[in-house]
Amino acid sequence: MNADELKLNVLKALDEIRPFLQSDGGDISLLSIEDGKLVKVQLEGTCTSCSVNQMTLKSGVEMTIKKYAPQIERVINVE
Repeated sequence: MNADELKLNVLKALDEIRPFLQSDGGDISLLSIEDGKLVKVQLEGTCTSCSVNQMTLKSGVEMTIKKYAPQIERVINVE
């Protein structure tokens, strides 16, 4: 999978997650993909102050991204 395909797959994963975040007044943006293994995202809106955002990031976002792009090892939120 080349870098463009990887980015498309990560964006597809975020599109799958976005409605759940938006229903709680939040959103998510892709900032970068580094070394084809690390995805940097930014949680927005109510997601920035939500006490469960780290859980959301790990269980929801990271799991969904890995479903579309198995080579991704970590997803981190940049504030």
